[in-house]
Amino acid sequence: MRRLAPLLIAALLVSGCAGFGESDAAQSGATDGSGPMTFATGRDTTGYIQPLIDKWNRTHPKEQVSLLELPEAADEQRAQMVANLQAKSERYDVLGLDVVWTAEFADAGWIVPLDRSMFPLDKLLAPVVDTALYQGKLYAVPYTSNAGLLYYRKDILDAEHLKPPRTWAELREQAVRLGRKYQLDGYAGQFLPYEGLTVNFAEAVQSAGGQILSADGTRVTLDLGTAATGLEFLVGGLRQGWIPQESLAYKEEESRLAFQQGRLLFARNWPHAYGPAKRSSIGGKFAVTRLPGLDGPGSSTLGGLNLAISAYSKHQKSALEFIRYFTGLANERSVLTEGSFPPVWAELYDDPALIKRYPYLPVLKQSIMSARPRPVSSKYDQVSLVISSAVSDALNLRKPSDETVATLKQQLSEIIRTP
Repeated sequence: MRRLAPLLIAALLVSGCAGFGESDAAQSGATDGSGPMTFATGRDTTGYIQPLIDKWNRTHPKEQVSLLELPEAADEQRAQMVANLQAKSERYDVLGLDVVWTAEFADAGWIVPLDRSMFPLDKLLAPVVDTALYQGKLYAVPYTSNAGLLYYRKDILDAEHLKPPRTWAELREQAVRLGRKYQLDGYAGQFLPYEGLTVNFAEAVQSAGGQILSADGTRVTLDLGTAATGLEFLVGGLRQGWIPQESLAYKEEESRLAFQQGRLLFARNWPHAYGPAKRSSIGGKFAVTRLPGLDGPGSSTLGGLNLAISAYSKHQKSALEFIRYFTGLANERSVLTEGSFPPVWAELYDDPALIKRYPYLPVLKQSIMSARPRPVSSKYDQVSLVISSAVSDALNLRKPSDETVATLKQQLSEIIRTP
């Protein structure tokens, strides 16, 4: 069957049944669709991607894949991809897209629709599959997932006979009292005005019971009272001092270092921070749990990476087969064990051997299943920019929370209404 798979895929593609038909092929300018490819994605900080590509290259001499590493920051990755695609360049074949870019790239015609039947979508975590859809069509294939977690000093909470906080009130009380007692800062997330701040604000709104946009991204659904409650959780922490002022300059790396260097009692971060913390001086002193919320466990922002095919690639058939290989179960296991990223295959989260090695997997699965994507919109870059800018003003105490969310709702409505 493995020998027949490439022939079957080729036949399906030629017949227009493999995810992009004649009109799509004409748009991309594809010829026979086979040949060497470039895989453009964010910088591989753990070095696990190239060995997986090398394995493919050893058995596909005429379809060699070259890894093109873009900047680490998502904003910069998007800028380079957009510039390439707007120029209708054929340089990129396979694109590693932040999960929130699917709508924008599909709406612009930069990526091609795919045939659902060619991928084991029923074996993947359901929320991550949703991030690959646009207007009911599959435009990308989930590759990694992500969800925010609360990192906490288990040694200190154990010494105080406390369980990790499930609500904002519990987090606030523990951060203030224990922070003072143990001379630690209480809590931090990613509060620099960039994409990370959009994520933290979205989590606060969701964890208060609200949402920013409708599921289809066509309406602003920001409830002013709920959004102000979520924002005030963060603003109040900065005003009262249990969130340190220096966290206003934190991105993921700065908050990770602050926690693993023993300066924070609690920190919001992604799962990739777990490994470095485990190898640090607090290695046996911390644990993770779900983010707290207003009245109970909160809702994380759903992150991750999807793989898509450029509409201007000359080798779309090869790109499709490469994505099938790269998102297979064996490679998904390597995503976790070698790359330290959350995989998208559901069964890996229930594997006893993996749970023994990565004790946070059950909590992470719960977080992913209860997470929500960032506001889905073909104008996401504009949406994120106005959110991070407005929220930064509030965190820096330049504007009160209720005024901030009212202005933000108006700005978002203008963006969504503009053709």
